[in-house]
Amino acid sequence: MDNFGLFYQFHFYLFGVIAIVAAVTFVTRKSPVAAAMWLVVVMFCLAAEYVMLDAQFIAAVQVLVYAGAIMVIFIFVIMLLNLGEASDITDVRGIWGKLLAGFVGLVLIAELGLLTRTGIPSGKYVVGRDYLGQQLARYGAVGAVAKPLYQDYALAFELTSVILLVAISGAVILGRKEFTRAR
Repeated sequence: MDNFGLFYQFHFYLFGVIAIVAAVTFVTRKSPVAAAMWLVVVMFCLAAEYVMLDAQFIAAVQVLVYAGAIMVIFIFVIMLLNLGEASDITDVRGIWGKLLAGFVGLVLIAELGLLTRTGIPSGKYVVGRDYLGQQLARYGAVGAVAKPLYQDYALAFELTSVILLVAISGAVILGRKEFTRAR
């Protein structure tokens, strides 16, 4: 395996591990705002995985729809709950969190420098490229995503939308003043 193959394999596993750690951190946060931000990290890691699998359209939809629109709705619902002062709900306290954030930032800058110096490799290391090419030729870019989503996985897609609707409705009900005074 040459350097580009190792590059893809390393970053595929790296983004997978970061997504798992961020998902566990998302579930364990007491602050809903911090949890929502960790969920954004998970969404961006999944988008990076999709890019490495040569599914740029799905990655763009992942970022625009989930990390963008859905998270705006979640933050809006959290704001409806009126949780108090910003200093009470922050997740990063102390110098160690700031040092860790600085270190992660430096690592990302180093990776961007490496990509700039070596160039972005071709997609010959991407898994399933022949199958994706066949699907794109047959249905087009949007059809290759829409066909399985609305035919094979239509029930899961609809159940996900219902679960999101129930979660947002529950947050609005919990945030109402009459409910909070009754507790």
